[in-house]
Amino acid sequence: MAKREDMRERIIAAAADLLGTQGQESVTTRSVSAAAGVQPPAIYRLFGDMQGLLDAVAADGFTRYLAEKKDQPPSGDPIDDLRAGWDLHVEFGLRHPAHYRLMYQQHAADDPARQAQEILREMLNRAAAAGLLRVPVERAAQMIHAASMGVTLSLISVPPEERQLAVSAALRESVLAAISVQEPAVHQDDPVRHAVALRTLVAEMEGGFTPGERMLLAELLDRIAGRT
Repeated sequence: MAKREDMRERIIAAAADLLGTQGQESVTTRSVSAAAGVQPPAIYRLFGDMQGLLDAVAADGFTRYLAEKKDQPPSGDPIDDLRAGWDLHVEFGLRHPAHYRLMYQQHAADDPARQAQEILREMLNRAAAAGLLRVPVERAAQMIHAASMGVTLSLISVPPEERQLAVSAALRESVLAAISVQEPAVHQDDPVRHAVALRTLVAEMEGGFTPGERMLLAELLDRIAGRT
């Protein structure tokens, strides 16, 4: 079993190296088996076909990305945490462009991608609980995801010397301005911000309401928050 797992990891590493250095078109049965030092049938035994191998390489890319995301400890400022998360996302894509394309153009709906989205939602929940969001968490997550993925794919589509990295920072600040406020909602007369903050806190409460009461309150708060 250990030998089989070692071979699997060796094949994934070889395919990932070819992907990163020569592009996806270079990831063939012949090139991967030669680089990994295995016979071609081993790839089909372990992964079913080359698409199965590419799926495993994408999952490996998400594992690396998630490890970097989890190494970012929360600071005292939820908005700065979102800013740092955006920058890490873009930087990862620029360091691993072929991996990034494989991950987000072909495997964006896979479980590892959803795990990355869950980390983003946790960060947004902290911002919402602090009264710093002007839109519901799910909408904010979709806006950040779409914008950060779009700018990353745009940047990696041009040669490194032609990349305008300031575009990412400008878009990041535009999105953050659209979804957040600089001061907590308790200092603002804005029912939407209050509703977003309270909706997040209600979801975390374990007592005080029956399940039916919690569902009704959540529905009412969602209706207020969804007015924008």
